[in-house]
Amino acid sequence: MGKFVSSVEEFFKYCEENEVQFVDFRFTDIKGAWHHLTYTMPAINTESFESGIPFDGSSIDAWQPINKSDMLLKPEVETAFLDPFTADATVVVFCDVFDIYKGQMYEKCPRSIAKKALQYLGETGLGDVAYFGPENEFFVFDDIQIKDEINCAYYKVDSEEGAWNDDTIYPDGFNSGHRPRTKGGYFPCQPTDSMVDLRAEMVQVLEQVGLETFVVHHEVAQAQGEIGVKFGTLIEAADNVQKYKYVIKMVAHLNGKTATFMPKPLYGDNGSGMHTHMSIWKHGKNLFYKAGAYANLSDMARNYIGGVLAHARSLAAFTNPSTNSYKRLIPGFEAPSILTYSMQNRSASCRIPYGAGEKSVRVEMRFPDSTACPYLAFAALLLAGIDGVKKKTEPIGPMDEDLFELSLKEIREKGINQMPHTLRGSLEALIRDNEYLKPVMTQDFIDTYQGYKFETQVWPDEARPTAFEFKTTYSC
Repeated sequence: MGKFVSSVEEFFKYCEENEVQFVDFRFTDIKGAWHHLTYTMPAINTESFESGIPFDGSSIDAWQPINKSDMLLKPEVETAFLDPFTADATVVVFCDVFDIYKGQMYEKCPRSIAKKALQYLGETGLGDVAYFGPENEFFVFDDIQIKDEINCAYYKVDSEEGAWNDDTIYPDGFNSGHRPRTKGGYFPCQPTDSMVDLRAEMVQVLEQVGLETFVVHHEVAQAQGEIGVKFGTLIEAADNVQKYKYVIKMVAHLNGKTATFMPKPLYGDNGSGMHTHMSIWKHGKNLFYKAGAYANLSDMARNYIGGVLAHARSLAAFTNPSTNSYKRLIPGFEAPSILTYSMQNRSASCRIPYGAGEKSVRVEMRFPDSTACPYLAFAALLLAGIDGVKKKTEPIGPMDEDLFELSLKEIREKGINQMPHTLRGSLEALIRDNEYLKPVMTQDFIDTYQGYKFETQVWPDEARPTAFEFKTTYSC
């Protein structure tokens, strides 16, 4: 991630040069949502960075009780960047959360948990840096309508790219007819790809806030896109996801559209994932590389994969933490739900990218999605991988055949596990399988997270009748 300042002294010089009027302190909750607290520039001084910024922790979901609500934000000055969307010059600074009652970084702060995961990696002696490269896909719609009442529930999204608009009469009387169609959105040129200029604007703003981008394209589904961002260390990569999502949503918003990272907003078309590339290095050397081995993967890399796949069902509580996540993981839509690994093969949940040399060998987990809190998802993936390395866990595979062609019976006969089919399934797996997280995540945090997801996602979703249920059961 591009850094604009490297010290508190440079920060104030940077603010003066850019005539900054406001400082926006941002932190992340366990859902992955970004929160912010803004101060006027004259109210901030060196002590603000040393002592921290006070805030009310009881007003954040699943955090502090009201009788122990005082907490501190600890700004990390190296993360500062100018907000490209505010009318008045505003500098944004990422923060960790400090627990004044225990005198330590807050055990429920995702960014602090991610830092502890990196510290644990160093303590094991296995490596000194972990690199992550997430690929966040997204949809851009022209409009969305939602209703969720006792007697009525519906949603409706719209895009001029949608095949359902073939017969729409637009206000100007013109319907172009150029649409990508269901599953037809991969790399079509204009005018079928209607989002070229919008994505270009997104790229420019991403670069402006310090992200290095490369590939930019339409994705498989209607109204779906992706912008590639350079990998970074675990914390850098997670910070970049927060900036990326902010920029994508805001650029769409300012263009009269609405962007979403929801995994499966369209029934019958491909969903959006957050394919995550990972490698561990030590003393400047990529420990996942072994020349001549399958896909040039070292024993350590293979065992890392084994750990992730062995814990994938409970990992999913962090990497796929919404009920909608599992609508993406159903067969038939390039769903990476089969827990094996393969070179080049996108039908496996773990893919080893083609042509990777000593510096670029990495593992790509294809099941995560962008409803994940990136700090928690990356930390959990790292912890599962470390557990696999320590235990020398061997993954099932490699399997280079098209796994999408296998029947459920054939998958079982091969002894391959699958991702859970629901969020309930992943949370129940987390109850059974969480010891690998314990070096970094406390039992209190795991219990809080699991309970919060049941209360806010699983039970409300399971209690609601759907349009499909009315369609299939109303006349019974």
